Amino acid sequence: MQFFFYPGMVALDVTGPLDVFHAADELLSRNGNGEEGYELVFSGRTPGPVSTSSGLRLHAETPLVAGEVDTLLVPGGMIAETASEDPGNVLAIQTAARKAKRLVSVCSGAFLLAAAGFLNGRSATTHWRVADRLAELYPDIRLDPDAIYVQDGHIATSAGVTAGIDLALALVEDDYGPALAIEVARLLLLYRRRPGNQSQFSTTLAMQARAGKRFKPLVDWIEANIEQKLTVDRMAEKANMSPRSFSRIFPSETGMSPGRFVEQLRIDRARELLESGAEGLEQIARESGFGREERLRRAFQRRLGISPAQYRAHFMKGEHHDQRSYIRDIHL
Repeated sequence: MQFFFYPGMVALDVTGPLDVFHAADELLSRNGNGEEGYELVFSGRTPGPVSTSSGLRLHAETPLVAGEVDTLLVPGGMIAETASEDPGNVLAIQTAARKAKRLVSVCSGAFLLAAAGFLNGRSATTHWRVADRLAELYPDIRLDPDAIYVQDGHIATSAGVTAGIDLALALVEDDYGPALAIEVARLLLLYRRRPGNQSQFSTTLAMQARAGKRFKPLVDWIEANIEQKLTVDRMAEKANMSPRSFSRIFPSETGMSPGRFVEQLRIDRARELLESGAEGLEQIARESGFGREERLRRAFQRRLGISPAQYRAHFMKGEHHDQRSYIRDIHL
């Protein structure tokens, strides 16, 4: 696996995935599979120290050249668009990618893959703050600006910073199965692996950013009382507004009706419960405010395109894997 270093890249775009792949190597080695795993190579246009956006200096050991590389990973950074305009960077990536079996970008590293011509006609994602710009420059990309990561054939792209960790876990699962990916997540104390189509940010954070101070106390109150019956009248009262004014102003400032907002928060709560391993869909439906399992199921199908049971199955995948798995003897 070859990492491409360039000045101004984000350090976490490198170190996050790097620690995932290194942990996978450690776990494979502990179980007597040291011949498998990832050979981690750090490359740049020329060997030498490379300064990241935070000032941390990483060392490029080798020049980025064509070779039998399993994966080429390109990190992102605030300077990624500018870096993608450098013909030297583009040529280096094009040359190295010729024999690479898999191309990966983290965050705005998608600009470099796009400039090298690898994202044309493909599905991809990037950090939500630069998604519009990427779409403007490269309209042939089928951009999903809300996904955490997208895999299209041998090319994979991720959203910002920590989403690179989710993508790295997905690649480990592709390469060595879900059991090893789960063990890597446990070793690194990660909160399981998020699916690629999960939103880049939670509804609560998004709404607080869009609504600002005016509705933040209401958002906090709704979260604390999500299992209760939340009518427009009750929310308007908490916002110190008349129901009529609240019904008009809330959507204009948040872009979402009160009912839709509450439903999304309830879906988020249900997702947290499912991800934590909570048992019983009826109980989850009550605790998240849906009341009945059927209402919970319909909301998931309508908003996520999958059932609660399917969502939970994704997060529990590999937890009860066949005990003959090669990681069965690992004790952490």
